[in-house]
Amino acid sequence: MVHIELNSKVEEIALKRSGQELIYPPIEKIGVIVVDNFPSLGKLTALRFLEWVQSNPGGVISLPTGKTPEYFIKWVNYYLQNWERPNVQKDMDENGLDPTIKPDMKSLYFVQIDEFYPVPSTYHNSFYFYVNKFYIEGFGLDPDKALLIDCSNIGIPNGLDLDDIWSHNSEIDLSLRYCPAKTKQEQLQKAVIENVDQWCYEQEERIRGLGGIGFFLGGIGPDGHIAFNVMGSDHNSTTRLTQINYETQSAAAVDLGGIEVAKRHLVITIGLSTITYNPDCTAIIIAAGEAKAKVVSDAIQKDKHIHYPATALHSLRNARFYLTNGSAKLLLERQHRAFISIETLPDELIQKIVIDLALEKRKRIRDLNESDFKDNRFASILTGKSGLTVSEITSRVEKALLEKLEAGSKARNNTIFLHTSPHHDDEMLGYLPYAVRNIRDASNSHIFTYMTSGFTSVTNKYALSLVKKLKYFLEKGEFDHLIKERYFDPKDINGRNRDVWQYLDGIAGDDIVMKDEGEARRMLRNLIQIYDEENIENLGHRIDEMINYFETQYPGRKDMEHIQRFKGMIREWEADCLWGYLGFDTRSIKHLRLGFYKGEIFTEEPEIDRDVQPILRVLMDTKPNVVTVAFDPEASGPDTHYKVLQAIAEALKQYQAKTNCSDIEILGYRNVWYRFHPSEANIFVPVSLNMFAVMQNAFMNAFVSQKDASFPSYECDAPFSVLAQQIQVQQYQMLKTCLGRQFFNEHPSPLIRATRGFVFLRKMNLDEFCSYARELKKMTEDAS
Repeated sequence: MVHIELNSKVEEIALKRSGQELIYPPIEKIGVIVVDNFPSLGKLTALRFLEWVQSNPGGVISLPTGKTPEYFIKWVNYYLQNWERPNVQKDMDENGLDPTIKPDMKSLYFVQIDEFYPVPSTYHNSFYFYVNKFYIEGFGLDPDKALLIDCSNIGIPNGLDLDDIWSHNSEIDLSLRYCPAKTKQEQLQKAVIENVDQWCYEQEERIRGLGGIGFFLGGIGPDGHIAFNVMGSDHNSTTRLTQINYETQSAAAVDLGGIEVAKRHLVITIGLSTITYNPDCTAIIIAAGEAKAKVVSDAIQKDKHIHYPATALHSLRNARFYLTNGSAKLLLERQHRAFISIETLPDELIQKIVIDLALEKRKRIRDLNESDFKDNRFASILTGKSGLTVSEITSRVEKALLEKLEAGSKARNNTIFLHTSPHHDDEMLGYLPYAVRNIRDASNSHIFTYMTSGFTSVTNKYALSLVKKLKYFLEKGEFDHLIKERYFDPKDINGRNRDVWQYLDGIAGDDIVMKDEGEARRMLRNLIQIYDEENIENLGHRIDEMINYFETQYPGRKDMEHIQRFKGMIREWEADCLWGYLGFDTRSIKHLRLGFYKGEIFTEEPEIDRDVQPILRVLMDTKPNVVTVAFDPEASGPDTHYKVLQAIAEALKQYQAKTNCSDIEILGYRNVWYRFHPSEANIFVPVSLNMFAVMQNAFMNAFVSQKDASFPSYECDAPFSVLAQQIQVQQYQMLKTCLGRQFFNEHPSPLIRATRGFVFLRKMNLDEFCSYARELKKMTEDAS
């Protein structure tokens, strides 16, 4: 293993604060620094980057695209723009950055890491556009010293453009590299592929001619990819045009306008040996959240292997992983040392160790013995630290699991629920069985509140299909009588409910025309509201404009404001239909459309007046006993989740101050992006096959914009409801191992005997919930 060096004051201070060593050999093969949260990760990375630039004027840097570097970019800009301010200089000095030397950004050479091919450089969702906006212009780099990937000009014969070579809906056939072309178009495509390959060779030579990359910053993908070097990439790979796997395509689907588009694209990427060519390269990989813990642990703890692309960095003495606590949770030596240092073991940690041991041994918890405990590094010292025998520990943990199951099996009564959701399908994917169980008792009341409009989840293709349906109904005169009745008045609550009832009647009767009419009614109502226009002839012109827009815009482009509103209203309609399934009308559903959600690359931070006050008003109106929250404090899933968490936490604190009400119960849920370990949850909700059928039917009929899974999870190439079911079944299998098959099959309650899945929830009081958001909020405000 290469000798790991620590030659950074920034890292030295960060390590001291973390209380950990840089590396724990032989298990770890690369240096690691752990911080508390996502914004802190960005701050540390920015400080180390600026420190490196101070020491390496004229050096070669390569920086990432996407959402991962959000806080890195914010903190670099913050320091550069406020360098002379005394408080900023004090902050830099305290964190190891020399405030007397302002970095010479113009002296740097910049290497673009990767790009989707063939995405024109003029597209706002191209990485070329991103690096020009945030790095060349944002950091004040010299554009003449930038080695960029401009797909519009790479390998294209004079007088032609990308559209002349590749049609919008065709895939690029790389077999043309080796096979004879059969048509003139294939001859042209073969020549372009060869030209791109030559350009990639020359780009590699240009990079190496500069001495290689001196500072590399990247994220790590769901399959462990670095740049676009996906799982299986040769560690000696260089800059190249290549295919990517499904996991990487799914991660890019939002940027490109859907998985259908991502699957048709190739990538140009620097190779793993491009990164490691310079032995002195400072290569930093940043990762936040427990969802990244597995790929992070593999990259750090596994031996070098093509299955783990980031293990190529083991050869660099200045390579690092900067991580949050969640993404570092599977680094065994760090977890073991942290465990040893704890004087009083919390019940949650004891449960985790015992549950993990039972799953490892594939035994019921009650069947674990002293030999099993001795075989496990954590369990072997659990008896000594807890002062309990193995039998006492296993009995205690089993009892805790049974109490959690009992809590999830009971329905509440006389309870006011405020259900909150960042996006419109988060609630149902996270905990629909729990909601249904408590909806059945009429003494409970429920308000379903959606924080954002969610317009980025609606493809142009789907929006086009709805507009065309509406055009059909209007041309046929199907709505003439309703128009005369002023049925489409956007303020008419009864009319809005009738839209939903019409659609649900169509589902019940398996009548596609009736369903389409319900959809079209709501779309017309929405357009009247968007354009403040009731004249049908004028609206017809607007509809034609929208059809042209959706047919001509490139996928992934940021929409105009009125298109965003229209797409957001599609998502709102879908949520109305979901809860209509269960007997609720639109009066029970609130769409807040918080202003921080604008479809930008980096979602804005929530603001008190704009984003917190609408939530506070809902709290004041409903006076809930229970508030559900998508609980993602480390940004494992979409960044909207943890930003909504901040806004809700602030609203709850203000609500408590105004009403002196401190007994609100917070129920944290997770879904397809992020999940609880059984030890973290304290409510286990049983899910039956019948409930799975309800969830699948409701999702496929209500959330039709998501039916084709255009923005899927990397774990499952199917609608999110399929993945949600898989997760709930996996959670059942975990508990079945821990408690035993017999417990479920022979239980006296038919509810438990019918169980084939589990929803995990975490019940918290207000102080506990707010503690997760408090530090995150402080860090984001400091970087603003």
